[in-house]
Amino acid sequence: MGRDNETSVSEFLLLGLPIRPQQQMLFYILFLSMYLTTLFGNLLIILLIRLDSRLRTPMYFFLSHLAFTDVCFSSVTTPKMLVNIQTRSQTISYNDCISQMYFFIFFTDLDSVLLTAMAYDRYVAICHPLHYTTVMNQSLCSLLMVGSWTLACVSSLTHTLILARHSFCADNTIAHYFCDLAALLKLSCSDISLDGIAIFAAGVAVIILPLVCVLISYIHILATILKIPSTKGICKALSTCGSHLSVVSLFYGTIIGQYFLPSSSNSNIKDIIFSMMYTGVTPMLNPFIYSLRNRDINDSLKKVLSRGMFSCPS
Repeated sequence: MGRDNETSVSEFLLLGLPIRPQQQMLFYILFLSMYLTTLFGNLLIILLIRLDSRLRTPMYFFLSHLAFTDVCFSSVTTPKMLVNIQTRSQTISYNDCISQMYFFIFFTDLDSVLLTAMAYDRYVAICHPLHYTTVMNQSLCSLLMVGSWTLACVSSLTHTLILARHSFCADNTIAHYFCDLAALLKLSCSDISLDGIAIFAAGVAVIILPLVCVLISYIHILATILKIPSTKGICKALSTCGSHLSVVSLFYGTIIGQYFLPSSSNSNIKDIIFSMMYTGVTPMLNPFIYSLRNRDINDSLKKVLSRGMFSCPS
């Protein structure tokens, strides 16, 4: 494309959600409620894990980090979307757009790697229970967390640095409710072949390989569970990984649906729906999935509530 069609972009226009003007207030209330529920649920999980010494185990260590990641993940896109709906403004500055894209990729990748670390924790707990405390020690847990943050940072920083070298065409309209990498690349006047390589490499490193590791872990877990002679033992083993498996299915299911299902004439709407699923719906549901299926979390919540209800100031 010719240089005369290139421009120095200072801001972008976010088209937002495909909703009618008369429905904006209804959707504003809906998404605000979802966001507040996400904040409350995940922060409550973090608080319970910090307050209850019985929850200071590797499994809840990773769960607290997943809850923190979900809070940040939802906060990257939802507040800006709510402000745009309320003010009916579609603009976002270039720097804010690039920053939003960076943190969106970062927390997506971090979620993926964290779920893999949690799958490994469940694998050791069920397949090698006698060695669990030795294998899943504090050093390994810290190493897995540092590795997760480092990998997510490298992936998102790589995409951001490559994108920052691009020039953009006169059209600065993003057909999305946040600054998605794919939507930004459609506006670029530069060669995006390097971006394609980076997207493929990052996709393999932080999505495909973690998903494969999760599947391998659960294959071993299933094989071990089938060897358990008692029904009670099978139910106990399933209950320890049922919540995690539900979260994994939600997270990877939406990503696979967005990036691997065939595109259609309504591909923009499809992308928006799937993006809303794993940026808004999944982070909101995760605390409910873990609390409803987890006796330790429920007992800790009852303990905190009873302490608050029956303790009176002197």
